[in-house]
Amino acid sequence: MQRRILGIWTRVGRMSKMARNEAEAPMVIVDSQVHAYEANSPKRPWHSVPNWPDHVTGDEMVAAMDKVGVDGAIFISAFSLYRYDASYAVEVQRAHPGRFAIVKPVDPDDPDVADVVADWKKTPGAVGIRIMLTKEPRRAPDDPGLDRIARAAVRHDFPVNLHCWDNLDAGRVLIDRHPDTRFIIDHLGILQPRVPPAPPEPWAELPKVLELARRANAVIKISGACTLSREPYPYPDIWDPLARVFDAWGFDRCLWGTDWTRAFAVVNYEQAVEPFLRTSRLNDSERAMLMGGACAKAYGWSPTNG
Repeated sequence: MQRRILGIWTRVGRMSKMARNEAEAPMVIVDSQVHAYEANSPKRPWHSVPNWPDHVTGDEMVAAMDKVGVDGAIFISAFSLYRYDASYAVEVQRAHPGRFAIVKPVDPDDPDVADVVADWKKTPGAVGIRIMLTKEPRRAPDDPGLDRIARAAVRHDFPVNLHCWDNLDAGRVLIDRHPDTRFIIDHLGILQPRVPPAPPEPWAELPKVLELARRANAVIKISGACTLSREPYPYPDIWDPLARVFDAWGFDRCLWGTDWTRAFAVVNYEQAVEPFLRTSRLNDSERAMLMGGACAKAYGWSPTNG
């Protein structure tokens, strides 16, 4: 009996030590959306010239992350610069395999887009694909190309990043058409400014965002949220609307991100990170899930030191 009791307490002690180690382990921070790119050149020309810095290379992005303690990021190949060419993202991931996972926009007008998705699945570090469903292309949510992409994503176990800000009704239709496809909604689904100030009613679409939470096959990025603030850093007015998002979606379905460098003219990288680290509106477990845990779950990827 004494040996049995001793054994029980030994196991309890080990479990307590494990729990203590887990509690003491530093939070792993993963930015769910960054864009890195090299300078515009004939080698890799830009499709358009946004109001971004002349370059934010992979090395420069890593330096910015290191400065504020971000462990890793989902590198979304910049559609405005490179369209459907993700070759720079591949180069950066190869140089920093433990810091970046990569996502590629895919073309609904390409009849062979399913083969493109299959090839992308073989790419080291590839964790997802992206659909651009903003209003500008006037693409219907029942477009056959979108259907091909959604089916290919299921076949290759990829989540689909869905950029549908200012077009949430179309995004909802697409999500409902493909209940077996996993969708990750970019940027809260809310149109965000590229220059300050935020619009007078930046959260006008919030009711649609909350209603979308009923879709079990979707999660949402809390990316670029600081750009929606109408108050100076540290942007205190974002927390009441974000609390409604967290309540509707649950922290395990909310992926914090900066959307840097798209957000460059509104906030710098540190300003997009620090409010989430310092706010008293999140407890430690909520912060850990929002700033890394949910992202790792959605993409099946976590940063490493390798």
